[in-house]
Amino acid sequence: MLRRELKRRDVLWGAAATAATGGALAGVAAYSTSRAPAAGLQKDLLTRDPKASRAAQAVYRLLAGLEADARAGRRRGTLIGQHAEVHNERYNPEYGDHTGPKPPGYYYRKPQDITGKLPAFLELDLGPGYQQDGWGVGEARDYSRAAWPARREFWTYTNDVVDLALGVWHGLPRKADGSYNPTGTELLWNGTKTTLPTNGGAPAGLVGMSFHQPWPGSPVKSYDQTLRRNAPAAKDPGWIDRVLTAGSPEHAALLLDLSFLADHLGYLAAYDVPVLLRPYHEMNALGGDQNFWWAGLKSAQYTALWKLLYHYLVGSRGLHNLIFVWAPAAWDGVHGSDPWDFYPGAEYVDVVGVDDYSGSPENPFDSVAWTARWHQGLKDYGKPRILAESFHVPLGAAQRTTLDQAPWVLWTVWGDGLTAKNAPADVKQTYNDPKTITGGRDSGPAGVQWLALHEGNPE
Repeated sequence: MLRRELKRRDVLWGAAATAATGGALAGVAAYSTSRAPAAGLQKDLLTRDPKASRAAQAVYRLLAGLEADARAGRRRGTLIGQHAEVHNERYNPEYGDHTGPKPPGYYYRKPQDITGKLPAFLELDLGPGYQQDGWGVGEARDYSRAAWPARREFWTYTNDVVDLALGVWHGLPRKADGSYNPTGTELLWNGTKTTLPTNGGAPAGLVGMSFHQPWPGSPVKSYDQTLRRNAPAAKDPGWIDRVLTAGSPEHAALLLDLSFLADHLGYLAAYDVPVLLRPYHEMNALGGDQNFWWAGLKSAQYTALWKLLYHYLVGSRGLHNLIFVWAPAAWDGVHGSDPWDFYPGAEYVDVVGVDDYSGSPENPFDSVAWTARWHQGLKDYGKPRILAESFHVPLGAAQRTTLDQAPWVLWTVWGDGLTAKNAPADVKQTYNDPKTITGGRDSGPAGVQWLALHEGNPE
């Protein structure tokens, strides 16, 4: 989901839910039983990737440990996460809680401005670009001098994405380590300056990445080109099969896009930054051509697309710093349908989650505790469970026991939803709760300290 969609989702989905249910969705797909295979909890990352980096293994052990404790009734806490739309922060003056320029990482820093605490997890989005031709190919990017450049105005946000990821995992400012911009302040090629939010100069949290990929072959890289209605799939039912077929021009275009993603992830791998990668999300979304181009596929096509991405990143490119996150839309009959047939398989997924825009703290989806239905529906996958996207913080005046009823391992608030959809008091309630885990040197009473996570993971 991207910022420009915030109001559209409120209007379309709110109206649809009201029209369809009058406030309750009894009898729709949300009440279906999960068809996921019953399994014990996957305890380590080596089960999926025998070559997984030690840092990635450590992060997965943290997530799996929190999940195991929650299942055993001894919950330690929920990691509180924040998504940052760096391209909007840099280039869109109307974005966020005030008009005007905002530094990259504005919404990473915002929880600290409100509560004095940083989020425990930052998810960044590498795509979809900012209404620009191609992927900006032409000159080397500043941070790696490799094939994908940032020396064009509306592509420099990719520098910041990499910079923020390094800074959250390794700290900002940090000692010179050969990586890009360890001070957090950089004079850019065009004479402007970028300054990222500091976080104490030590490891501060976990890092994730989503990839709003424009349809393969799209000449313009923009949010509009991520939508099914603008992709060839809207008119050509054979297009996706050509994308999946090696040797076709459409397949070559897909690999070009994936190489853009892989080059950035590879730079992070070189500096031992583990990444929770969440590709091809909301694949089960209802709404037809207004959804992403990878939604509306047959389940076999979707799982083939996921596996193609997986084998390219892990096999062809040798990226072993990745933790793969599968996240459908809430299967409430309005936002999404049953997602189970779209599950790629345990050998291709490490974490399962949901993008939940089905209700609000004041008006939960149904009589079950807010978000609990989605949490229960994901149980049998045997993976750590996360709330991958929400406009709302989990705790506040309207919800005090959400995380007791649905003990998610991780809960991420989407971009400027933090201030658009939550009162400061509710953000404080969430960040100060004894069973939420925040970022920075001291992660609070839940007992996870990021420095200790790093120190337990020596080179």
